[in-house]
Amino acid sequence: MKNYTDSELTLNEDGKIYHLGVDGNDIADTVILVGDPARVEFIGSYFDAIRFKNENREFCTLTGTYRGKEITVISTGIGTDNIDIVLTELDAAVNIDLKSRKDQAVPRRLNLIRIGTCGGLHPDIEPGSHIISKYAIGLDGLAHFYQIPYSEDEKNALAALKDHTQWPLDINQPYLKQGSQELIELLGEGMEQGITTTANGFYGPQGRSIRIPLKHVHFKEGLRTFEWGGVRATNLEMETSGLYALAGALGHQSVTVCLVLANRYSNSFEPNYKDKMANLIQLILDRLTK
Repeated sequence: MKNYTDSELTLNEDGKIYHLGVDGNDIADTVILVGDPARVEFIGSYFDAIRFKNENREFCTLTGTYRGKEITVISTGIGTDNIDIVLTELDAAVNIDLKSRKDQAVPRRLNLIRIGTCGGLHPDIEPGSHIISKYAIGLDGLAHFYQIPYSEDEKNALAALKDHTQWPLDINQPYLKQGSQELIELLGEGMEQGITTTANGFYGPQGRSIRIPLKHVHFKEGLRTFEWGGVRATNLEMETSGLYALAGALGHQSVTVCLVLANRYSNSFEPNYKDKMANLIQLILDRLTK
């Protein structure tokens, strides 16, 4: 059994995990992940009771009950670099005895649901619609630093993606992971199941050029026209691939549900989306407790 060193498993003075400031007792088995710290408090306003709150930098954590079910909400900030921190520390909090620095005898499996925003990749994907991510294409490179298991379906889908896009060798090499089918079936009624591309930036990596020309002008078109198993590439965002890769490797279930804010082909954008996000949050909470 591994004994985690002080510099490897970093803890605060109170013995809780370093960035999140939590231990296993603070975390429910169902965890909602959001990017915006302000959204944690907003989701908490739906709860019947709250028993734990902590804030540190962009990482805000709240645990309470909704219709009798205990749920934790955590803000990740933007990007898979933050997903690396949140997923690693969240898993450590529930699956390592932080006092002895040894693995718990019986691992806990978390259900991780990301509620986020995205840009749609087809003219018929209207701002305000919902997409649930069956697969995620990672342009971020996070999974390449770990020994991540891939199914045959994931390997074949990645090979098909590279062939379809004629993926350039001089930019980040992609990886591809699948979300939890169990959570898709629980939460996805009425939503389009899609392939989500996770970019490692908001501008150039998502095909936006403001003042610096793009190196590969048409790479987004190759992503947009990719399909696998009857599922089309639907949207761009910045977190899902890291979530799916790390959650799967750590033995957790994960899924992303996104509210579409922009359509990259009709050039439409929905800046006033708070009511639509509130409706999506209510929908997810209700489906988690039905």
